[in-house]
Amino acid sequence: MLSNKNMFKLSMVSLALAALLSGCQADTAAQATPAVQALNVNASHYYSVQLAGVDYQLFTTATDLQVRNAERELARQSGKFSRLTLQPLNSEAVLLAAMDTNNNSLYLWRFAPKEAPGLQLLQRQLISSRVVDDLCFYHSTENQQLSLFLMGGRGGADQLLLQQQQQWLAQPLLIRELNIPYDSTACAVDHMAGALYIAEADRAIWRYQAEPEADEGRSLVQVNKPFGQLQGEVKALQLLSDGSVLALEEQPARLLHLSANGELLTTALVPALAEASGLAVQQQAESLTAYVSSEQADAVQQLKLAVPANTVRNAKAAMVQLMPTLQTEAASQRGDVIDDPAVWHHPSAPARSLILATDKRAGLDVYNMQGKRVQQLNVGRLNNVDLRYGLNWQGSVHDIAAASLRDDNSLQLFAIDSSGKLHNAGKVATNMADIYGLCMYQSSKTGQQFVFVNDKSGLIQQYRIDTNGHAWQGSLVRSLQVPSQPEGCVADDNSGMLFVGEEDAGIWRFAAEPDAAVAGEQIILVDGETLVDDVEGLALATHGDNQYLIASSQGNDSYLIYDAAAPYALRLRFRVSTNPQLAIDGSSETDGLDVTTRSLGPGFEQGALIVQDGRNRMPEQGQNLKLVPWADILQQLN
Repeated sequence: MLSNKNMFKLSMVSLALAALLSGCQADTAAQATPAVQALNVNASHYYSVQLAGVDYQLFTTATDLQVRNAERELARQSGKFSRLTLQPLNSEAVLLAAMDTNNNSLYLWRFAPKEAPGLQLLQRQLISSRVVDDLCFYHSTENQQLSLFLMGGRGGADQLLLQQQQQWLAQPLLIRELNIPYDSTACAVDHMAGALYIAEADRAIWRYQAEPEADEGRSLVQVNKPFGQLQGEVKALQLLSDGSVLALEEQPARLLHLSANGELLTTALVPALAEASGLAVQQQAESLTAYVSSEQADAVQQLKLAVPANTVRNAKAAMVQLMPTLQTEAASQRGDVIDDPAVWHHPSAPARSLILATDKRAGLDVYNMQGKRVQQLNVGRLNNVDLRYGLNWQGSVHDIAAASLRDDNSLQLFAIDSSGKLHNAGKVATNMADIYGLCMYQSSKTGQQFVFVNDKSGLIQQYRIDTNGHAWQGSLVRSLQVPSQPEGCVADDNSGMLFVGEEDAGIWRFAAEPDAAVAGEQIILVDGETLVDDVEGLALATHGDNQYLIASSQGNDSYLIYDAAAPYALRLRFRVSTNPQLAIDGSSETDGLDVTTRSLGPGFEQGALIVQDGRNRMPEQGQNLKLVPWADILQQLN
């Protein structure tokens, strides 16, 4: 059996070969001969910025950080600063970050010379999680967040939230921990694409997603010879406006210009430096200048480069962000565990209401309105759950919950007593081959209780639930069909309508009564931009004369609210984002969701949206549920 170390080496070779076979170019890139000029500045890291039409130099030496203009020194901060990085705030101000390697402290400054001549210290924070080898900012216009990556060379990185919705946090907040290669040496972020680039010494350059709630997967950009074009250790990375990458190799000092997918475009030697470690770029409409520096504090080398041809990329428009104010306990297991929630309302005390959630590995979890798990029913692998009220069981009135049980493709039933305790109420067999989504319906015409359940084949079956006063039975009364795999569904008891999510295609509407026609109508389509597959959880909410259909757009970690009647106009599109004050992370990769507009007690007097969180951060742990007050959503709708 191969050791972990050998398995890693084999994996790296496989990745390199894959890159080679997929068209990784031969060593034929042009050797550029840019104009090189030595500046009268000796620095380990150097930036040239223009603010309000005036040029400024910001650089570090072995003993301090300095800020100058053409005439004089404006600021000096003592310390052994490494990996100075900048983030423009506007045309008149920049944000600086640097690490003092003497004590592993992070410094954040604001430099706005029109407001004040020096540096405004925003934060000084001891970093105890890792020795930091590089820093890089990420500004997400879509999610209205500014964060900073702290990259360690021993295989880890932290993402700190600095600003959210134009509001600075009192202290940087750790919102994600990343696993990165052991010998990572440099990082840079493409703000437009939300891509984080990591250099793994002289072996590879990788691309990760920069969004804190994004998938943790990575892709290979470049590898070392003979499979790729890297030769020396990459000490710095910079992104250009067209999404291409500049990579600086240490020895011999060499600058590589790579396309976003890793194609080597040009190379340029910097012979004046024995070793190179710092790289900065200044890009204007008609000029592109690279500044290469050395930890030996040699003279900074200025290179004039060709301006990328395609420089116009538009930032993504800001999306509405709503914060969760409560989360449930995390699942004990890591991985894909929690799937679908349902709300049970206490008959007289809203604050004693409960949230049911399926556990795809074990059964059903029950949470109180403080997010604490109060009951677990280990009945098997449940996928979706829903509930209705008032059905005799064991000689008294109980409420009923039904869930799709994947162990034997049956309907698992639960009886809920007046105190909120759940009891196993038996199963109803189905003839499905791969049971999946589920929702309940109570006819306003007859009072009958029904369960709609679907199969991955597209089959949807309707079961009537009957009682003899002591036990419940289920009878198949109707079958429906959608073209491909469905899951999420919700039924409107008052209008007699059933809505079904076809994961890759859109949302369907059917009549819910058992004697109605079986033909459905596709009312909302997946478009890949607004509604992005998979279509997962569905829920209905009524407020006054308005009824809304809520859907989780899993492919872009967002939620959509439509009118629940034709023409099904889109009313709101939003994400559930970090709550810095309560230290609750946002939600992503949502499977199931539920909505109630009835009170759930303090903080949720007008109800709540409850969503499954597929990637539970802060800290990294098992999946859970996030709750957003319905009042906050109403404010956006109005």
